[in-house]
Amino acid sequence: MYTSRVPKLWTETVETHRRDVTDAILDAAGELLAAHGALGVTMSEVAQRARIGRATLYKYFPDLESILLAWHDRQVDHQLRRLAAARDGEGAPLARLRAVLEAYAASLSARPRHPELEPLVHSGPGVDGARSRLQDFLRGLVDDAAASGQVRRDVPVDELAGYCAHALSGAQKLSSTVAVGRLVDLILAGMAPTPG
Repeated sequence: MYTSRVPKLWTETVETHRRDVTDAILDAAGELLAAHGALGVTMSEVAQRARIGRATLYKYFPDLESILLAWHDRQVDHQLRRLAAARDGEGAPLARLRAVLEAYAASLSARPRHPELEPLVHSGPGVDGARSRLQDFLRGLVDDAAASGQVRRDVPVDELAGYCAHALSGAQKLSSTVAVGRLVDLILAGMAPTPG
């Protein structure tokens, strides 16, 4: 029986090319989104900015909504990598939890607002996955802090992680690092170990 094998180098080259084209499309969409808002982005402009033909663009993404969702997913991935870097720093579990809360709150505070994009990215199938990933990330940090006695243990870790995630959403309206620091202080105060 004859089986055709594609050389590994060819496969890697094709995959790299696909990844590069996808990145160029998402970069272009992000630049247009920043400049014109979600309502000002068109498939033609994305193709032009990405320096590809419209036919190529449609091979990768069937419509603008799928591009914006992929761009948002990539933003979530980048955010989780930044949070992982903050988590992996030195210090006691509570210090690492604080570093992650501060990094996440600061990024929410500094993120440009796209209210017309929010219904799309906050109601699609990917939003539950993004929330779940953030919740799992926070759960691990809270669990470490609880195990070391640095946060309360009378409330389940899942609930404390949920509390952190919901309270951090308030950072979207903050405009200074001082306000972000106060928010993180309040979150941690609510998780402080109970006496006795």
